Amino acid sequence: MPMLPEIEERWSAQGYTSKDIGKDTLHRVLDAARQSPSAKNRQEWRFVVATKADLRRKLADAAFGQEQVASAPVIIAACTTNIDYRMPNGQLSYPIDLAVSVAFMMLQARHDGVDSCAVTTFNELDVKDLLSVPHAMRVVSLVTLGYAADERPPRERKSLQDIVGYEHW
Repeated sequence: MPMLPEIEERWSAQGYTSKDIGKDTLHRVLDAARQSPSAKNRQEWRFVVATKADLRRKLADAAFGQEQVASAPVIIAACTTNIDYRMPNGQLSYPIDLAVSVAFMMLQARHDGVDSCAVTTFNELDVKDLLSVPHAMRVVSLVTLGYAADERPPRERKSLQDIVGYEHW
């Protein structure tokens, strides 16, 4: 059975055209995040969508001027609503839960023909202020959505034998 085409076709867009993605598509992308799994099904997340040009420009400044943020018609901030919950293995749940939800969003976007990029380089305090995120919460990632301005570059990936061990490291 072949790999899902959305996995093979997805790439991190570095710049976007000004074409809107449409409300139905945005709704499906956000619903994909809602459907993603979370530790003990706690769903301790909130997604803040920025579509207004002036707010997107300010978010781009908070992301140190990155082109994929500056040109994106939609920016979604993936935030936690609980920074304290630890899973039984001692790991904080929110970075993992939000990473999975972002992956679900990006795969749904690709399924709908929309490009995306997960951005983790930004000034979190500035983003919180711009989006009115309570300071006790965390902004884990910005997800940019739109139609890529450039063609997908070749994507190099390590081989499975370089990254997988069976029964031992």
